Amino acid sequence: MVHYFHQFDDPYSQLAATQLEALQQRYRIALRCHPVPPPDARAAPQAAALAAWSRRDATRWATHFGLSVPTIRESPPIAANSPADLERGQRLRTRLGHYLGGMFYFEGEWYWGLDRLHYLEARLCAAGLARRAMGVAMPPLFPPPALQWRALSPATARPVLHFFCSLRSPYTWLAVERVCRLAKHYGAELRFDYLLPMVMRGLPVPWIKRRYILLDTKREATRLGLPFGDIVDPVGLPTERGLAVLQRAIELGCGEAFLRSFLCGVFAEGIDAGSAAGLALLAERAGLADVDVEHALAGTHWRAIAEGHRSDLAGHGLWGVPSFQVEGFPAVWGQDRLWMVEEDLITAHQRTTQPTRGA
Repeated sequence: MVHYFHQFDDPYSQLAATQLEALQQRYRIALRCHPVPPPDARAAPQAAALAAWSRRDATRWATHFGLSVPTIRESPPIAANSPADLERGQRLRTRLGHYLGGMFYFEGEWYWGLDRLHYLEARLCAAGLARRAMGVAMPPLFPPPALQWRALSPATARPVLHFFCSLRSPYTWLAVERVCRLAKHYGAELRFDYLLPMVMRGLPVPWIKRRYILLDTKREATRLGLPFGDIVDPVGLPTERGLAVLQRAIELGCGEAFLRSFLCGVFAEGIDAGSAAGLALLAERAGLADVDVEHALAGTHWRAIAEGHRSDLAGHGLWGVPSFQVEGFPAVWGQDRLWMVEEDLITAHQRTTQPTRGA
C-alpha cells in the first residue's frame, strides 16, 4: 500500500498528482490518496514566502522535465476535498509522521513529491512490485538531475555566487563540496554568506520536521557518497563560536576548508564543536592556528555580518539554507537545486562571452 497526501493549493502536490496514474501502471501497488490541509505555521513558517518560492521552484522544475505546471486545484484521482476529508487526511499524515503535502508514504518511509520519487521507485523495484516493459525494468520517472560540468571558453568576467549556509544545517553539509566545485569549474567568485540556524533566529523547527530532514539527509548522503550519521548537534554556543572562527577563516582565505571541516565533524565524525578540543581540531585541519582561533573568539563582528546575510536572503524571498544566488539571477533554495545554480552559472558565463552588437 502506497499512501499519497495531496495539498490542493501546493504546486509540488499538483505536479506529483500528474504521475499517480503512471505509478500505478508501472508497479503492482494499491495507491490511496488523501487530501490534506497546508502544514501549520510551526512546521512551515513564512507561509507567504513559501508559497511564492514553491510556485517559482515548481515551475522551473517542471520546465526542466518537460511537464506542464498544473493550475487546477482538483486532480482526478483525488475528488474529495471537504473539511472532514481534510481532517482525516491530516490525522493520518500526523500519525504516520509528516507535515507536508505532496508526500508519498510506503512502509515506514516518506518521499517528497517528484524530487524523491526515484527512492520510492527503487524500493518498489526491490520489493518485486515493478511491472516490466519488454522484460526490462523501466528507469525511474524522474532521476535526480545530474550536474553537467560543461567545458566553456574563458569568460571576460567572473560571476559572483552567494552560498547562504549554516553550521547546523545537514543539507549544507551535502551541498558544500559540490557548490565549491561548481564555483571553481565555472570560474565564479564564491562568497560564504553564513547565517545563524533557524531555531537561533526565532523560527521553530518541530521534531517531526527535524526527524524527516535527518532521514532524508542520510539517504541523500548515501547517494552522493558522503559520510553522515555520527552527529553532535552544534546548536547554541558551538555554532556561535564556529561562526566566529568561520569569519576569521574567510578573512584568511580558508573559509571553504573550515566550513567543510566543521560540517563533516559535527554531522559525520561525532566531533563536539562545543568543546575547546573539538573546535581546535576542526580549525587545525582547516589550516588555522591556535592564535587564529583565539583572535576569532575575541571578536563579535561576525554577528552583524550574519544578520546582514539573513537580510540579504530575505530580500530574495527566502529564509532557509542552503540557498544560492548567482548575481543577476533569482536565488534558489536546496542542495538538490544545485543543477539550477549550474544553469545560472552557464548562462552568466555566456552573457560575458557573447560578442557585442557591431563588434
